[in-house]
Amino acid sequence: MEFPLVQLELPSWLSLRFEDDSTVWTTREERMHLVIELARANVKKRTGGPFGAAIFERDTGKLIAPGVNLVTSSHCSVAHAEIIAIMIAQQHRKHFDLGAPGLPPCELVTSCEPCAMCLGAIPWSGIRSLVCGARDEDARQIGFDEGAKPVEWIAELQRRDICVYRDILRNEAVKELIDYRDQGGLIYNSREG
Repeated sequence: MEFPLVQLELPSWLSLRFEDDSTVWTTREERMHLVIELARANVKKRTGGPFGAAIFERDTGKLIAPGVNLVTSSHCSVAHAEIIAIMIAQQHRKHFDLGAPGLPPCELVTSCEPCAMCLGAIPWSGIRSLVCGARDEDARQIGFDEGAKPVEWIAELQRRDICVYRDILRNEAVKELIDYRDQGGLIYNSREG
């Protein structure tokens, strides 16, 4: 049996967006504006779902890796924005551990709190802080299945020395989810059982 090559292709607009871009995003709000912009563009250009993410050097605000949801365009249920950003950052840094000695601490900024899968990937990635816009319940409200997450997921990350910041521009992030649903966007992975 021959298996197909598994390859995820980033949308061309994503690379063009950051061509010759040396912007430094100094505040969590600036970083969240960027990931909400990515989520909006992803839907508008029909390259995936209404979720954006990015990894920054936590202390300098330098962008390391953008990520957008590619589930529908790649036919891959694990191609969430956070996973895409983590994969790009690790390839860029040439290390599987973004928190390895000698590397500046990384911050993952995501337009919505992580689903169960993405939550599991965060500690393994070496991320040192997580910044979230919309909440888990906001995504569930429009029909997305976020999976089974521990009730105390924030405390679990904090026990691993990963800082968590919630509700950063939450209303703007929720608006993108609602707009996606209202425009007839595909609510995928919606089976809860």
